[in-house]
Amino acid sequence: MAARAPYRRIGIIGTGRVAAAIGLALVHQSGDPLHIWGHNPANSAALAASIGRASAVTQLADIGDGCDLIILAVSDDALEPCIHQLAAVAGSAPAFAFHVSGRSGAGILAPLDAKGWGTAAVHPAMTFTGDPIAEAQQMIGARFAVTASTAQSVAKARAIVALLDGVPVEISEAHRPLYHAALCHGANHLVTLIVGATEALAAAGVDDPAALLAPLARAALANGLGKGMAGLSGPLLRGDAATIGGHLVALRQDCPPLLSPYRAMASATLDALERAEGSSGSDACRSLLETDE
Repeated sequence: MAARAPYRRIGIIGTGRVAAAIGLALVHQSGDPLHIWGHNPANSAALAASIGRASAVTQLADIGDGCDLIILAVSDDALEPCIHQLAAVAGSAPAFAFHVSGRSGAGILAPLDAKGWGTAAVHPAMTFTGDPIAEAQQMIGARFAVTASTAQSVAKARAIVALLDGVPVEISEAHRPLYHAALCHGANHLVTLIVGATEALAAAGVDDPAALLAPLARAALANGLGKGMAGLSGPLLRGDAATIGGHLVALRQDCPPLLSPYRAMASATLDALERAEGSSGSDACRSLLETDE
């Protein structure tokens, strides 16, 4: 298997959740064991041990001057200084480096481009919560946002996505912030919404809020993805102001933390209905949401 591997040696910079999942997914795609480097040697050693076919290295130069594929899997704020550190120890043999940040495009990798390396941004559109075995599997079939400055680098990035059994989606440099905002709104804020709903159900005396909510939430997600605003149901769609007023009273009395998010999301729903249908929706509902104290 090693003789047919597409890379001689793969290096991973970072020891967090994405680094662990990517490492497991690519563990057999290099002739040599993976090289892992992080600022905390203990974390590097732990990640290497969990992957198995990997070695922790103590010097960043072991990555920069010894690997032909390098993955930068660090936090968004740490990415730019890490790139400069890597460029300072980059070897003379050209390598290909990509980062997995959703926020940044390929422009941030310019110090490595200047060394003659190929570079790209390759972001998995997937959540990572600390179960690398499951998350390596979840990346199969997932979309990966690819941004690169040359056609050759785009092709190399797409080949890496293929090794991960993912589907590449090209995102322009200018649209990376918008792309990332969309994912955060659709995934991170969804978690906040679901947690708020389960807390309200618990306050209503439901013993297992998640079990009650799960089928409804899954159906609503499928409707939203498949039908857009045509998948909406409920009192806002019907213009049932009395029901909305009752919700606001109940939330204020029994689940105050959810009151503000509920009002914001309900107002956003009315706005989306207006854009989709060209109508102003229920003026009575909107008035309640905007004036309720």
